[in-house]
Amino acid sequence: MYLVTGGAGFIGSNLVAALAARGEEVMVIDRLGSGDKWRNLAKHRIAGLLPPEALEEFWASAPPLRAVLHMGAISATTETDGDLVAATNLTLPLRLWSLCAARGVPLIYASSAATYGDGGLGFEDDASPEALARLRPLNLYGWSKLAFDRRVADLLARGTPRPPQWAGLRFFNVYGPNEAHKGRMASVLFHKFQQVQRGEAATLFRSDRPGIADGQQMRDFVHVDDCVAVMLWLLDNPGVSGLFNVGSGRARSFLDLVRAMFEALGRAPEIRFVDMPADLRGKYQYFTEAPLERLRAAGFNAQTTPLEEGVRRTVQDFLAAEDPYR
Repeated sequence: MYLVTGGAGFIGSNLVAALAARGEEVMVIDRLGSGDKWRNLAKHRIAGLLPPEALEEFWASAPPLRAVLHMGAISATTETDGDLVAATNLTLPLRLWSLCAARGVPLIYASSAATYGDGGLGFEDDASPEALARLRPLNLYGWSKLAFDRRVADLLARGTPRPPQWAGLRFFNVYGPNEAHKGRMASVLFHKFQQVQRGEAATLFRSDRPGIADGQQMRDFVHVDDCVAVMLWLLDNPGVSGLFNVGSGRARSFLDLVRAMFEALGRAPEIRFVDMPADLRGKYQYFTEAPLERLRAAGFNAQTTPLEEGVRRTVQDFLAAEDPYR
């Protein structure tokens, strides 16, 4: 049995779908709320669904676990409740680390490219305490993810018990099916598609940096299937541990993304530029790109999905489909 926290969420539910397709038993830790988040799991067999507060009770009597895949988090980059974020994004994964170390269970967890801040110090997935100490995230969410990465590095340096396999995955800008529950934090592709479906132009932020044109802010957009492929590969290669970037390896502009969406819809682009919201000014990354050398050196050789192909599949197979859920 596998345990997937955040298993009804975006990346988590796509991972659950892949594990279920392999015929695996999957226990999900998550909250569904009162919306349609349950639809992310509706097509797949799961062993059960428990809230996060039931983790300890489940662990005490759980059958042997093949791995814990910790995707659960407060992922809103605009969240300001520091106590809530610390409890969810730092205290809980530290508890999972201890539990996995004690029982000998592999632990794969979601870190984030938000740990890199504005990118001025680069995007190297160096897990050394010295490299981690240099990073300066732009928001509370990024800090919480970095705080856990730093604690893992400290525990490893101290020689304390560790899971037999551990991997922290710094996901870049992930897009794909099963994002409807995320609200404002859903991908740009999801929001632009919704705008177009309402008969509106697709809006993009104006640039507030000299030398960067409107819509030319760059991101490493990575399809969720590529993220899942990395996690499945890690499960199949239990000798691999470390901190790894997970992205496409190539920065593309928001204009590229939106034009690919219109191409997938068979429509001429209609794009309008708007001012950046006040709460994002000074906290907005203008360039991200994932160096993948460490992941490649570890043995992961699968090719990443080109942006135009990933957007086409997401739009045509899911967003524009009668049933948009995986």
